[in-house]
Amino acid sequence: MYAVIETGGKQYRASVGDKFRVEKISGETSTEVIFDKVLAVGGEGTEPRFGNPYLTGARVTAEIVKQARADKVLVYKYKSKKNERRMHGHRQYYTEVVIKNIEA
Repeated sequence: MYAVIETGGKQYRASVGDKFRVEKISGETSTEVIFDKVLAVGGEGTEPRFGNPYLTGARVTAEIVKQARADKVLVYKYKSKKNERRMHGHRQYYTEVVIKNIEA
């Protein structure tokens, strides 16, 4: 069984046991998180169901594995012949979750 969930302005296809990174969610490590913005649910031998925009009564339970920051992204701005340069770095916070249960 799989579900398409929305969190942090992005959509993810999740199955039980999947581990992936989402935008930062507040919570400690090994805490349970419930995603209730479920867009679609499907699986083997069943017809997929789609919400408008979300399915009522469907939810996905996950566990927080890690709170961390991603690799640094460097942005370098340069204007030729003007002696103008600027380097700027950014590290995005993320939360790594593992899917425990899908309720349709």
